Amino acid sequence: MTTLKGFLPRPRAERSREAVITAAAFVLFLLGSVVRGDESLTAPPIAAYLLAVVSCAALPLRHRTPLPVMVVTTLCSVLAMVAGLMLTPLVVVPAMITAYTIAVRAERRTTAAVLLISAALLMAAGLVLQPLSWSTVTRTCSTVIFPLAAGVLGHSAQNRRAYLAAVEERALRAEESRESEARRRVAEERVRIARELHDLVAHEITLANAQATVAAHFFDSRPEQARTSLRQLVETTRQALDELRATVGLLRESGDHAQPAEPAPGLAQLPTLIESFRRAGLTVSVHEEGPAGTLPPGLDLTAYRIIQEALTNVTKHAGIGRARVGLAWTRDLVTLTITDDGPGDHTIPGPSAGSGGYGLIGIRERVTAVGGRLVAGRRPEGGFRVVAELPRPARETTRSSAAVDREQTGVAATARSTADAERPAGEALPSGEAPDDAARRGDVA
Repeated sequence: MTTLKGFLPRPRAERSREAVITAAAFVLFLLGSVVRGDESLTAPPIAAYLLAVVSCAALPLRHRTPLPVMVVTTLCSVLAMVAGLMLTPLVVVPAMITAYTIAVRAERRTTAAVLLISAALLMAAGLVLQPLSWSTVTRTCSTVIFPLAAGVLGHSAQNRRAYLAAVEERALRAEESRESEARRRVAEERVRIARELHDLVAHEITLANAQATVAAHFFDSRPEQARTSLRQLVETTRQALDELRATVGLLRESGDHAQPAEPAPGLAQLPTLIESFRRAGLTVSVHEEGPAGTLPPGLDLTAYRIIQEALTNVTKHAGIGRARVGLAWTRDLVTLTITDDGPGDHTIPGPSAGSGGYGLIGIRERVTAVGGRLVAGRRPEGGFRVVAELPRPARETTRSSAAVDREQTGVAATARSTADAERPAGEALPSGEAPDDAARRGDVA
């Protein structure tokens, strides 16, 4: 049983308490053999002193050996009855104190057995070994009730202590649960901040690097083109600083001092995003299939960041200046497909890559957070493809009633129609494969 801190008495205080209890029991035992039922007084005999000394001397041992002490105090009470000293129930005070201790410390069955045996012995000594009369029956019954009442009080105290211990245990567990939840929330927030900063900084720095590379390449041969790239580089770095400052400022805001933040980017800003990549030298074509709809802010930001990070990876890893972005809308899904025609040995960037490789990790985390599905990998015909399926909310409103006609459109058919729409007319699939087969063979989940 867990004990509340501070409730245990100090050794000196415990000894003082035991001395007071023992002295009080000794005095009450003697009073029980002095006061008669008719309120007259009589001097206690020597036997009363002996029984009082024996029963009270055993009381300090009741915490370590409660059952033997209960036997001693009960036998002293029985002997007092036999000797005719049981003039009042005060003679059983040592047995009452021991019964209370047993009820507090022992199990319920043990307490009940000990109390019943003690009561039976006292009842037998009072009714069998003494002349039977109404006063004897009354005195014996009142004497037996006292140890039983002490046991009931001890059991109540035991329940109270158990309740307090359970409350303390629940409080400790609740505190541990709150701390664990706080740590989990902090970890999730750190991942979210890291993901946002990665998407923001990686995008802008990649564009700045591409623009600086173009400026250095044309510095001597085409000065005008170099100056244009440098101007775009200045604009890109300025935007990067502004967005980084806004993000850090948003993280610093708290309470009533928080200022309204700018709206988070979404698919409505997709043309601006595509234009920024085009200025960096990446030719991006966009194909949209199906009636486009509005997305919740969180899902809209997720779709925007996925396209942004995928195009950033194309700029860094593909080694080619062309990419395609496809958006396929159905009633239940919006499917984002980003492909490029980079070298056939294009590898998937991972955490072990020298460049960091957190792009696809961030994309996968975003897709998983909204309950979507991500497929990314090399294509058989060369290049790399990222397909992200994002579920749309059930109550989302669409911008066209034609979405109802597309309820049965599957994810595979959407990806296939997107790829077919982007493929030049007359171009055959490699090895005569069907579109679904080609898509499945090149994907890496």
